[in-house]
Amino acid sequence: MDRQPLLESLQAYALRHPAEAEIARRFIAFVASEPDCFRRELLHGHLTGSAWILNRSGDEVLLTHHRKLGIWVQPGGHCDGDPDILATALREAFEESGLHPLTPVSSSIFDLDVHEIPQRGAEPAHLHWDIRFALRHDGSGHYQISPESHNLAWVPLERLTDFSRDESLLRMARKWNEQPAKHHL
Repeated sequence: MDRQPLLESLQAYALRHPAEAEIARRFIAFVASEPDCFRRELLHGHLTGSAWILNRSGDEVLLTHHRKLGIWVQPGGHCDGDPDILATALREAFEESGLHPLTPVSSSIFDLDVHEIPQRGAEPAHLHWDIRFALRHDGSGHYQISPESHNLAWVPLERLTDFSRDESLLRMARKWNEQPAKHHL
């Protein structure tokens, strides 16, 4: 699998977000050193793709109450060998919400986060190297709860802390609110 396009996207992310250059460097080192980084069979950690899904007006985000983790997070999941992380984020967003249409706000990476997934059964604890993209939903807003979720909710950004105090979610909200053209696709 060709990792070069992703490495270039990660380098561009580091230039756009100099305060996050260290996490970008960690991602670059992981991707460069792990030929199987797109496969969940890489037991110590693997890449995932997530979606920061915003409504038409850009003031609400769709969160899922994750069935396995028991917390509110953005939709996302495993690449399953696909080196196109944006395609993974779009696929997972649709599978977990049923929302259509979903349009990338940009093909550029929106956020990076690495976090530990706890051991479950025979599956050891491992890292998710999560690459996130901002998506826009311009449809009705009606979603379908998938078997991966307890619930879904459109959350006003100003009420995000009512659902989660997770720093990675709060960071994405800050990034979104700082974008001058956030309401214009």
